[in-house]
Amino acid sequence: MICANIQRLINYAIKYNLITMDDELVVRNMLMDTLSVSEWVDEPVDTADAPIDDVLLPLIDYACENGVIEDTTANRDLFDTKLMGILTPMPREVIRDFWEQYEKSPVAATDWYFDQSQKLNYVRAGRIAKDLKWTYDSAYGALDITINRSKPEKDPRDIAKAGATASVAYPKCQLCAENMGYAGRQNHPARQNLRPIPIKINGGDWYLQYSPYGYYNEHCIVFNSKHIPMVIDAAVFLKLFDFIGQFPHYFVGSNADLPIVGGSILSHEHFQGGHYTFAMAVAPEEKEFSLPDYPDVHMATVKWPMSVIRLRSADKAQLSQASADILKAWRAYTDEAANIFAFTDGVPHNTITPIARMKDGLYECDLVMRNNITSEERPLGVYHPNPTLHHIKKENIGLIEVMGLAVLPARLATELEAVKDALLNGDDLSANPQTASHAAWAAEFMPRHPEFNADNAMDIVRAEVGAVFEQVLLDAGVFKRDEDGQAAFMRFIDSLNG
Repeated sequence: MICANIQRLINYAIKYNLITMDDELVVRNMLMDTLSVSEWVDEPVDTADAPIDDVLLPLIDYACENGVIEDTTANRDLFDTKLMGILTPMPREVIRDFWEQYEKSPVAATDWYFDQSQKLNYVRAGRIAKDLKWTYDSAYGALDITINRSKPEKDPRDIAKAGATASVAYPKCQLCAENMGYAGRQNHPARQNLRPIPIKINGGDWYLQYSPYGYYNEHCIVFNSKHIPMVIDAAVFLKLFDFIGQFPHYFVGSNADLPIVGGSILSHEHFQGGHYTFAMAVAPEEKEFSLPDYPDVHMATVKWPMSVIRLRSADKAQLSQASADILKAWRAYTDEAANIFAFTDGVPHNTITPIARMKDGLYECDLVMRNNITSEERPLGVYHPNPTLHHIKKENIGLIEVMGLAVLPARLATELEAVKDALLNGDDLSANPQTASHAAWAAEFMPRHPEFNADNAMDIVRAEVGAVFEQVLLDAGVFKRDEDGQAAFMRFIDSLNG
């Protein structure tokens, strides 16, 4: 059956215009070589439509069963990407087709490119579908909650091999352009099916690609062609606005540039964007203000659990400079009464998470105030989820969470089910290692739900997870939502006028 399964993959590639009929024999021979198949036999081929994961599975199983690869999670991932790399057009072809679509419209270009990325299985649509998703109606809008189950769990054998793998400095990181076509290794994913699109941003050379495990629609990554560190400075606003000028249907934003409040990769300048509207983007404005140097820029604070200033203008240059001035002021701002310190022992703490979008033909930018100071009581960060929330969310609060989408760890998929079952059965949550960390939380919320029963149990648990995420965002806000916190926010706003 191996020949039939190879032909099935070839037929998939022809159907979705990854290759043409003229390529078939060359591709067949490349796949045979990769699978160590020496003879070809014409066999009946399953012609039913199937997801790419189902088409690849028998080929990967064959490779494992016949000693081509060792049967571990990492090896299977490296191998399925190697197979798809054989079907992936060269960069020049993908780039040509993207810009041909762009001549029709930016939407046509990204629609085509996202679809192509899914067909090449670079965007792992089958795995993304395994993520658990729901919404929570908070006081600040409908928050998105997702439990990330798309990335496969590491096999202990893979962990051991990764630890024994010699250190390699190529590519320098997972964002570098050198990843395109890269075969991968035990501690670095394969990227033979990656074809980023070169674009110009503010006169510099950048690339656009999608996230393999996107958390929202068309979750894209925009990265500098050079391996240079993340920096939030005056130029970042020009870059963000230039990008949305070219792709006005997308938002784009940057993680902050300091540890704790920054992203997971601070060593390579990059943005994240996509075709999605987060709760923060539609959150209402609260208090308008103005700066005399920028008469054409609308400014206001935003009703959001974190501390957000929104600016909007048709004048991209004036908007960029206004944003830069606010950033400069915030970098140096200290308010001891509000427990905000710009520096301690010469170490900077203030930065921002900027997010840009087009709205009604105007450029709009949200500046989210961030501070990464720590204390003996809060070593993970004063403006970080408090320890009572760590059973749900302990990781950094990055760009995606800031906008209102919780990215929660895969362990919660099974743990929340166990919590639900234990509560229905009247079991002691603290006696089970799978539920023990959630026992105090459940004891706190259950009195609010006398209606708890088998029909609504999981809905209630999920709603309470949403409430935890709302508190996570409140904890990350530098100016709290109470009267004192909002007064402190206004002190910062007033300071902008000197």
